[in-house]
Amino acid sequence: MSEELRPGDIVVSDQFIDFTKKRDYTYFDSGRICHISMADPFCPELRQTAISSIKKLNYKVHGNGTYLCIEGPRFSTRAESLFFKDTLKADIIGMTLVPECVLAREAQLCYVSIAMITDYDAWSESPVNTKAVLELLRKNTERTKKVVLELVTNIPSKRDMCNCSTALDGAVI
Repeated sequence: MSEELRPGDIVVSDQFIDFTKKRDYTYFDSGRICHISMADPFCPELRQTAISSIKKLNYKVHGNGTYLCIEGPRFSTRAESLFFKDTLKADIIGMTLVPECVLAREAQLCYVSIAMITDYDAWSESPVNTKAVLELLRKNTERTKKVVLELVTNIPSKRDMCNCSTALDGAVI
């Protein structure tokens, strides 16, 4: 969505906007209510580890960005794309992340979003298409594997910066 984020760049999101409609969003459907905080939806420790790991590999990484999650399975219209870009100020757009991020918080698990930019969506001169996205993904398979391996080997066994494991404290009514 953002012109500064080029195809092939990696973004470690710090926020998201949820535009999904038909997904199961919670584990608490059995009479209990859970108002879990999503103010800062990603684990700060995993975010820093991911950013450091990607930099160590000398890949272009952006350490923040707002991820707009849409329902899919279709791509945006030009009007939607411009609305998401200009009005909502979303940096990246995709069809995954929600509810996974919320469910991870409810399960008190650390969670991070690492997104590889594949296109500029429909607002640009060359609107997104499946063929181009899959081609870029294929080209970057090895880079993605290296990022995951580097991240996994650098995750600290003891977390000092996050409260992911206590996210339900006071949230369940």
